Amino acid sequence: MTPGREPTAEDASGRARVPPEPLSDAADDGPGRHAVAPTGEEHKATRQQPLEPFSENEGGRGGSLDDGAPPPPPDGGYGWVCTACVGIVNAHCWGLNSSYGVFLAHYLANDTFPGASSLEYAFVGSLSISCALLVSPIATICVRELGTKPTMLCGAVMEAVSLICASLARSIWHLFLTQGLLFGIGMGFLFIPSVGIVSQWFSTRRSLANGISACGSGLGGLVYSFAAGAMIRDLGIQWTFRILGIIALVVNVVCTLLLKDRNKIIGSSQLAFDTSLFRRPEFLVLIAFGWFSMLAYVVLIFSLASYANRIGLGPSQAALVSAFFNLGQAIGRPFVGYFSDRTGRINMSALTTLLAAVFSLAIWINARVYGVLIFFALVCGCVAGTFWATISPVTAEVVGLRHVPSALSLIWLSIMLPCLFSEPIALQIVAGTGSYLGTQLFVGMMFVAAALCLVALRGWKIGQVREMARLADEAPEQLDPVKLENNEEFSGRARKVGRKTMAADCWKRSKV
Repeated sequence: MTPGREPTAEDASGRARVPPEPLSDAADDGPGRHAVAPTGEEHKATRQQPLEPFSENEGGRGGSLDDGAPPPPPDGGYGWVCTACVGIVNAHCWGLNSSYGVFLAHYLANDTFPGASSLEYAFVGSLSISCALLVSPIATICVRELGTKPTMLCGAVMEAVSLICASLARSIWHLFLTQGLLFGIGMGFLFIPSVGIVSQWFSTRRSLANGISACGSGLGGLVYSFAAGAMIRDLGIQWTFRILGIIALVVNVVCTLLLKDRNKIIGSSQLAFDTSLFRRPEFLVLIAFGWFSMLAYVVLIFSLASYANRIGLGPSQAALVSAFFNLGQAIGRPFVGYFSDRTGRINMSALTTLLAAVFSLAIWINARVYGVLIFFALVCGCVAGTFWATISPVTAEVVGLRHVPSALSLIWLSIMLPCLFSEPIALQIVAGTGSYLGTQLFVGMMFVAAALCLVALRGWKIGQVREMARLADEAPEQLDPVKLENNEEFSGRARKVGRKTMAADCWKRSKV
């Protein structure tokens, strides 16, 4: 053996196999790692020779796809119970919040708080969503320090208290504090800890399970749009708030007690501010997708009822329009998840987001009668909430399963501003132009921009998977996704190659 040389392993043909030296990637590995630039001949040889998997017991330094990989998800079992529980929790936080369109139409039609403007009413609904996203770092820290269940129980209590206190509101600023601020914080403490749990239990059925859990928002919005409209009409708005608060408390507590996460098993990085992710261009593209999606989606869930009133429909018909939009979400999200697992998660997200743009520009602009508006609410509802149905599995595709909680925390924080200002922007467009045409065009173009972001992300993923297959010396379709995402050396190299081929590969045919 030559002194100073690391021992090598030999394959079946007798050729020496040397472990690959890790490449420097400042965007992924941070400071402190430096590689000597190869000469021209070495660089050429490296590009021509596929790197073979290398394990620790062969004298390598962690190059094997098996090193440090957690056990694969069960892909079922108790995961279906968790899927149902997360869906029911979604129904009693996001679904309840979706019914704010009915409350907004009631406030505007009856001047509930004299002197309050339509812009102030719009900010109440937007504030609840923004606060839910704003508390994501705090909720993530609470999960790390206290656990998932205690954090969610706090959220259930805050949400119920907010609704009961809203029944006592006598001026608009009371609504800001209760139905806006406190409800949003409670919703965040329920949603943030639970949103990543479903992905931890599934691999090949991950998108289907997430679609089923996400459809709870649509079902909740459907039920509570009808229920809130009927209770406001028959019992008054005060008792409506109280009844909804009590129901939400009981249901959320029961579901929280039944949930089980797998954070310790998979080694989740429960970091509130993992800013290293911002140095990954593909992650920034994912955030841009969220920005544009929320600028369009929030306008739809809050504006359809008031648009119905604008074209001469009554309060009950306006509530029905909102209900059909939520019915569309309940129907569409499981199908989006099901076909995502078969056609590719990024592929399906891009297609359905583009369909939302087409429906908004082609149907909503021409929806001037009740029947057409109902049809639009149903079909657009099926695809408008694509972001919520696919963000968790798509994020896992981009950053790897163990980084999903940290990545989602940053995503929720990043999309807070579009959620806060989207509906006020829409109402200002209506006030400035005297019609909803500008708002309809705004919604359609935001969905187009979101779809283009996913097309770019698709190009990155195709290049990343192809490079990972080359490094592992396997066919792309035979790669084990769990091992792939947990080998930092291989995945770091593949991410870097994917960035270079993002534009060239985005139109290629591939299941990603």
